[in-house]
Amino acid sequence: MTLPDGTRLTALDDDSRLADVLELDTWAFPTEHAVPDLLGLANPIPWGRAWGIEHEGASGLVGMYGAYSLEAFPVPGAETRCAWLTWVGVHPGHRRRGLLRNMIAHHFAEVRARGEALSVLNAAEAGIYGRFGYGHAAPAMALTVPRGAALREVLGSAELAAEFASWDPEAHGELIAAVHRDAGREPRGIGRPGWATWETPELRAVQEEDPAAMRGGREPLRILVVRDAEGRAQGYARFRRSPDRSGGISDGAVEIRDLVGLSPAAVHRMWSLLLDLDLTSRATIEKIPVDDPILHLLVDPRAARPVVRDLVWVRILDLPAALAERRYAAPVDLVLEVTDALVAENAGRWRVVVDEAFGAARVTRADAAAAPDLSLDIEALGAAHLGAVSLAALAAAGRVEARDPRALAAAAVAWSWPVMAGANWEF
Repeated sequence: MTLPDGTRLTALDDDSRLADVLELDTWAFPTEHAVPDLLGLANPIPWGRAWGIEHEGASGLVGMYGAYSLEAFPVPGAETRCAWLTWVGVHPGHRRRGLLRNMIAHHFAEVRARGEALSVLNAAEAGIYGRFGYGHAAPAMALTVPRGAALREVLGSAELAAEFASWDPEAHGELIAAVHRDAGREPRGIGRPGWATWETPELRAVQEEDPAAMRGGREPLRILVVRDAEGRAQGYARFRRSPDRSGGISDGAVEIRDLVGLSPAAVHRMWSLLLDLDLTSRATIEKIPVDDPILHLLVDPRAARPVVRDLVWVRILDLPAALAERRYAAPVDLVLEVTDALVAENAGRWRVVVDEAFGAARVTRADAAAAPDLSLDIEALGAAHLGAVSLAALAAAGRVEARDPRALAAAAVAWSWPVMAGANWEF
């Protein structure tokens, strides 16, 4: 890593640099909020694993990045350690000088040194990170559901007790954290890859905060909790209503921040209630997995106007470790030929052997003379890593080359997963 003359990388270890971080952040990501206002809010900066770039001719920071250390990031059939790249920004007066490239190189080296096999992120711009080997591995969906939309019946929904309340982190924080974590492990024995939880105190604090300055004139956050006959929480939804009575017509929206249920009945009960609130005409939700239960509950899913976008991007930094940490939907025995322009240790031919369905893989270097069954770049392998993106689909786009169609079919099945990868929030 060689930074431009006059610049140096410095560790950001504590909130003594908070003002500098926020000043750079407001330059890199335009916002209506001034730095003094942001200083009073919870900020999930991963101090101790954040790095800034200083320039001898400038005050403050001209670039920075951070990484959250996750211990239980869900991959197919398992949970693993990973680094979640975040707070990446370069001051507009210092762009096109290689600062981002150098920060990414530093991040990759640090991740590998810590023994983490994956770097994961949400991308502010989808076109940036592919050139660094990140593959889009899990999409998200947004819905706008009309009030009163018909839902298919679910046994037990009406028996669940429902309570509406004003959001209170002291009263509800532990409850939603537990439900959210458990939801990522459903269906039991399968789980949802990509379903990251609020593992660090800083992330938890931001998720629980509801500052008036961030509401845009809307009401404070509300919560709906549904419970079974024993009083156990089976799901929650956090939401706020956005009123609109222009022209004498009530056209408000229920803006759902997150809705998480542990059973079909819980999901049905919450949607039934939120789609029947007075003075509203629709409910909106921004980030749900593309196979979320609501799509199968709606009698007319077309009316919900689904919009799909990218969400989770995966960069494999230790190939044999990453492939060994996840599970596979079917047995397979093949040789991958992988290119990686930035991490030489990943490049070359690898034999991947899985003996049984939903088993782990043995990943070893293949003999240079072994003919590869599939040839692909590390970006494509990262895209397929959570099981939501098919290797066969990537081959159809020219991003995977297969020596034999049967090998491609076997690999596509093995790398798939019964539940679509996804998440319902962003870092």
